[in-house]
Amino acid sequence: MMKYRKAGESGVFLPEISLGLWHNFGSVDDQRVARDMIVTAFDNGVCHFDLANNYGPEPGSAEINFGTILRRDLSGHRDEMFISSKAGHAMWPGVYGDGSSRKNLMASCDASLRRTGLDYFDVFYSHRYDGVTPIEETIQALIDIVRQGKALYAGLSKYPPREQQRAYDILREAKVPCLLSQYRASIFDTKAIDQNFGPAAANGSGIVCFSPLAQGLLTDRYLHGIPEGSRAARAEGFLKRDEVSVPRVEAARRLNDIASRCGMSLAQMAIAWLLADRRVTSVIVGASSVEQLLANIKAVDCCGALTEAYRHEIAIIASAPGVSMSKPG
Repeated sequence: MMKYRKAGESGVFLPEISLGLWHNFGSVDDQRVARDMIVTAFDNGVCHFDLANNYGPEPGSAEINFGTILRRDLSGHRDEMFISSKAGHAMWPGVYGDGSSRKNLMASCDASLRRTGLDYFDVFYSHRYDGVTPIEETIQALIDIVRQGKALYAGLSKYPPREQQRAYDILREAKVPCLLSQYRASIFDTKAIDQNFGPAAANGSGIVCFSPLAQGLLTDRYLHGIPEGSRAARAEGFLKRDEVSVPRVEAARRLNDIASRCGMSLAQMAIAWLLADRRVTSVIVGASSVEQLLANIKAVDCCGALTEAYRHEIAIIASAPGVSMSKPG
């Protein structure tokens, strides 16, 4: 049964498991499977659906497909759902189709609302700090998006600690506090846990984690190398072949042994490991099938089995040379 956690110091509760539409919901994917996953998620208490303007492929198609499914199958449930989107990565040609400028964020939010057919987003994120646009410009755009009623709340995604804190300060001064801070985090990637979770919690922001399974490395998929047809086997995939290294495969095997002792799958243990951090509001999972989605949802029932002793074992394995996927900077 789904459990819910309060987002920081707000009155908003999110499910411990949220459904991300980064992969498998684009124009190249089977729309019947996409529909079944979204409806099944909602029927199992997953009321938070996470989008971005560039999700696909093609970019924008995940929003279009989600909007179609929402109108066709869940139109009477909008007020029971929490729907987020983001802008900041490359989306359309020309100098205004990328980055964190006011020009890009305002146009992107309007376009995302048209694609989904929504009147508003529950939260709209700045998808990244682009290293060029002044923080004041980007955050003022988020403030105005909220004040114009295009989103109920503002959020940050992947901001470095210094810019993260500056953004919180500006939002607080404008009385539009940051509801959610979204970061990549997993047993193999703890950089955000070490650097960003503390400031988020201290500033009353909820924390949402994505890529909890390290693009599939923390599943049973790569325990014996790179299978044909997997993400790492595809040249265009986000998981690169060289990332499926000998130290990580060995670590995944050892972690899988711990998961077996805990009575869960490796994927479930990886999700439960993040949920053991009470600062975390929700963990975004992806899925390619209803069966995979339901298995991931069951991770909410596994947290109690992950004792302090097991977490200590996990920490030792994850700290071995060559295992960490945290990027410097």
